[in-house]
Amino acid sequence: MSDPARPESPAAAAFGELEHLVRNLGEELATFRKRAHQAEARLKSLGASPAGDASAEERMAELQAENERLKARLTDAAERTRATLERVRFLRQQTAVGGDA
Repeated sequence: MSDPARPESPAAAAFGELEHLVRNLGEELATFRKRAHQAEARLKSLGASPAGDASAEERMAELQAENERLKARLTDAAERTRATLERVRFLRQQTAVGGDA
């Protein structure tokens, strides 16, 4: 029987706080467990459906094709840059030779 005039002992207060924290932790664990089960069920349903795999494979194929197109464009741009640089060097040489005369 607790006396309202007598404050709780530090050990009792710490125990009460610990009990509260453990209760909250248990509730959070239950929430995380529920979310994990939901995620696993969703993952299984995506893996089981042929449409889920097909759309992912289609998207990957599209991305690979786009990657190849971008690589080709990059190679073409590099070639054009080299050609332009060679023309600029040639023109500089011509002006240097023409300027000396």
